[in-house]
Amino acid sequence: MFTKKEKALMKKLNTPSRVQDFLSGVPFNFEKRGETLKSPMMTLRTKSAHCFEGALLGAYILSLHGFTPLILHLKATGDDYDHVIAPFKSLGLWGALSKTNHAVLRYREPVYKNIRELVLSYFHEYFLDNGVKTLRKYSDPLNLNSFGKKWMLREDDLWDIDKKLDKVKHYNILQNVIMKNLRKADKIEIKAGKIVEYKK
Repeated sequence: MFTKKEKALMKKLNTPSRVQDFLSGVPFNFEKRGETLKSPMMTLRTKSAHCFEGALLGAYILSLHGFTPLILHLKATGDDYDHVIAPFKSLGLWGALSKTNHAVLRYREPVYKNIRELVLSYFHEYFLDNGVKTLRKYSDPLNLNSFGKKWMLREDDLWDIDKKLDKVKHYNILQNVIMKNLRKADKIEIKAGKIVEYKK
């Protein structure tokens, strides 16, 4: 169960921007003791989160204020990390919560007409240190309500949610012929991409 203090905190976080402010202030989980996928309750207790854990917590908090709890998978090439965001809809437009340790791949204002538009806003800033752009696919949003009423309180890692997200339908972002002609990110973009919020 959530404590009274935890419930009071989540009650105050009643807009996407407030939830994002809170997520940004949570130290990054570098998984120094092995991979984790903590529930919202455990993330609040351990006071750290990586992108997937941040998306789960953010989506859950939004659900307390009338939003559908959604997560979405951004799939990169094998030599880069995937990313998970928590999309939300406001006044008919899409935005997203995003927990990241870098200056890129962050919060998106609800100004996008559909999920594909939202996803494409991440494309140009999704690159390796050599400038190669790596975002290739995205999933349909996964509704966390499908996991019942206790998933947010679990003490074990939520690997079942991870597996389910992998099985959700994914869409290609671009064709092979386009991939061959992608321009690398500029040096100044690469430099900005190396800025981190929390040190290991």
